[in-house]
Amino acid sequence: MAKTSEPDSLPTVTAANASPSAGGISPALMQPWGPVGEYVTDTLQRTVLFWDVLRQRSDEYFQHKAMAVPNVLSFNAELVLDGRTLARPVNYGLARIQPPVGVTINQRKRPFVVVDPRAGHGPGIGGFKADSELGVAMRAGHPCYFIGFTPDPMPGQTIEDIMRAEAIFLETVIALHPQADGKPCVIGNCQAGWAVMMLAATRPELFGPIIIPGSPLSYWAGVEGQNPMRYTGGLYGGSWLTALTSDLGHGKFDGAYLVGNFENMNPANTLWTKNYDLWSKVDSEGRRFLDFERWWGGHVNLNAEEMQWIVDQLFIGNRLATAEIVTSDGVRIDLRNIRSPIVCFCSKGDNITPPQQALGWIIDLYRDLDDLRACGQTIVYAIHESIGHLGIFVSGGVARKEHEEFASNIDLIDVLPPGLYEAVMTPKTADAVNPDLIGGEWIVRFEPRSLDDIRAIVQPNPDDDRRFATVQRVSDINLGLYRTLFQPFVQAFASDKTAEWLHKLNPSELPYELFSDRNPLMRQIAELAEQVRGQRQPASSNNPLLQVQAMISDGMIAALDGWRDLRDHSMEQIFLALYGSPLLQALVGLRASDENPRRRPGMEPEQIAFIQQRIGELKARIAEGGLTEAAIRSLVYIGMAGPGVDERAFNELREIRASQGNMTLAEFKQLLREQFFGLLLDRDEALAAIPKMLPADAEARAKILAVIRSVVTAAGEVSGERAERLAEVEKLFAIPVADGAAG
Repeated sequence: MAKTSEPDSLPTVTAANASPSAGGISPALMQPWGPVGEYVTDTLQRTVLFWDVLRQRSDEYFQHKAMAVPNVLSFNAELVLDGRTLARPVNYGLARIQPPVGVTINQRKRPFVVVDPRAGHGPGIGGFKADSELGVAMRAGHPCYFIGFTPDPMPGQTIEDIMRAEAIFLETVIALHPQADGKPCVIGNCQAGWAVMMLAATRPELFGPIIIPGSPLSYWAGVEGQNPMRYTGGLYGGSWLTALTSDLGHGKFDGAYLVGNFENMNPANTLWTKNYDLWSKVDSEGRRFLDFERWWGGHVNLNAEEMQWIVDQLFIGNRLATAEIVTSDGVRIDLRNIRSPIVCFCSKGDNITPPQQALGWIIDLYRDLDDLRACGQTIVYAIHESIGHLGIFVSGGVARKEHEEFASNIDLIDVLPPGLYEAVMTPKTADAVNPDLIGGEWIVRFEPRSLDDIRAIVQPNPDDDRRFATVQRVSDINLGLYRTLFQPFVQAFASDKTAEWLHKLNPSELPYELFSDRNPLMRQIAELAEQVRGQRQPASSNNPLLQVQAMISDGMIAALDGWRDLRDHSMEQIFLALYGSPLLQALVGLRASDENPRRRPGMEPEQIAFIQQRIGELKARIAEGGLTEAAIRSLVYIGMAGPGVDERAFNELREIRASQGNMTLAEFKQLLREQFFGLLLDRDEALAAIPKMLPADAEARAKILAVIRSVVTAAGEVSGERAERLAEVEKLFAIPVADGAAG
């Protein structure tokens, strides 16, 4: 997974250094025509350069495709473990990312492991730019690893095989960093997010905090009029089409079809804007366009079994968030078994994974906050207002602050008490209190939230659940009919050759063939483009025809957007009417008396018994502990009031941990959680026990009380309930008068 080479940027030539002729077009002939002649010359030159960029795109595509492990990482990488050599081989690999010049890695910091999505595109988007997830984590001093994949799956490879391979990868990372302060932080981008969550549910001991940017986990969720992609499976009649596509691919599912689905969501961008932006600004946009297209066009394949499992179990079945998936060896995948903090980063501007699908699993699994806390779970979410799906991973200017704050405050996230929090980020100003305790340009605060806050975002709809449950049953029927009546004939007809031709003719793939040097006409375009670059004469910015050009473009975008909105609205209405039909629901076995056809996972008897046992143990130990336990209990008590946990308070809190010598982060986290649960179970008894936990030494009490004050006031002077609780703690730390007199 070594860094790929990039050709030089297209040169920009202005009228100041242009020569009199422009690729056979004489400006002298156009001069009498004034702005019209200037614009025509510019347009013809831009068109030639535009075609040449498309030619370069095709050439880079075939070069990229010829690599052993095609990727778009902007960092050098060293292969650590090849999944193709495992007992159950998979086309995945673990690579160590080498830090760029000037970046120092602290080997005692927890490693970051970025897992890229295998959703039609090749690997590398998590390290596509210097400001992407890998770059941000390395600048924060963390060792970084990357889990990527080759274009073709191994024969017989399954989703479970990938899970087991990724478990081996994480075991390898942990073994390589025995001195690291905490288990690896794992980032699962988009489709990799649900895969990471499944692994964490079955092997929770391998994980530190989990970050899942733009990851769909609740596939039926969405808002009417806003999220049309969720209707696609139902309108196609279920997953039979997935099986047919895989059969035509001779046992493989072509990732170009997935890319085509993404492109169909925004026809204005696919059919016009992307190419228009390049054509209109070809002197400056060429390199950016080529860089992105190298990833966007790097299609990868999935085995038929893999893709069918994904569609049946997740996108149509929606079985992950309801704990209905069972592995081949009988292990139930229940996301409530995850013991690491989970950070959900989503955006309102993401039309592929909207916030409803990124967060809906929380209310699928948990009835209330007490239920979530009983599972010892910590969930943090952050919702961006506008960034698109890809921007979440690339982490450009609009999303950089989230990734930087998550990376720099990962230890704080790891020790947050169980509960639900929203990450709120405010700009760091010149008058910020304790600026030396702020890690970056933003101040992050984790504010407590309730499940009602999630419900307000997700807007669960029982009628939608009935419709999608109907889709699931219709899909099972249609898939069974296809496999019985048609699949044998399709498989007999399909071959590697037919799969190859279908791939070449795919609308997402065909342009690479047409505009490559394999087309004899494009070789002439390359020669003409060289002449144009040397004699470029762009139109002046005040040319009125450029304004007309922009108006035509705006009209084209408006027309295509209007067609998209009409299409999406029609699809939604057809879906709602068809799958909301009581007759169809009755035909597939849904009874009108069923309140909600979705399974809501309940507590298993073993889990209930475990929780009751833990409650008994915690109550029995409420009075146990010394000065450190008393200080942490006091801080948790004060922190449970007010707006949430500020990063400055945590950085001050490090002093307590540092004073304990060799206390590990895991031990510190366990101590904090026990004090938190003790306060939840019996606050009065927990507070009353504090004086008994303190030494008689007044100086020791005063010293730790000063640390408590500095932590509590790290973000500024406290007021309201927090101030009242601080005063209450100060009284608990005071030496009783009788003891003082006796001293």
